[in-house]
Amino acid sequence: MARLLTLIALFAIGWWLWRRFVRPPQEPRPPAAPRTQPMVRCAHCGVHVPQNEALAHDNRWYCSRAHLEQDDSPEQR
Repeated sequence: MARLLTLIALFAIGWWLWRRFVRPPQEPRPPAAPRTQPMVRCAHCGVHVPQNEALAHDNRWYCSRAHLEQDDSPEQR
């Protein structure tokens, strides 16, 4: 039984060494820079949201459909 375990251990070490020296060394990749997005301010509440998530209407930006509808109502003007 001890012989079998020794053979398995030797085979595993040999396999690990073979794979380590046969494979070309991999260069570490530089971390990808986070993509920044322009932020816009909601015309109703003033919160800043990414431009791709904001809703635009008459050159004004809104954070949600509810704020767009509330700000666009005639009684607020």
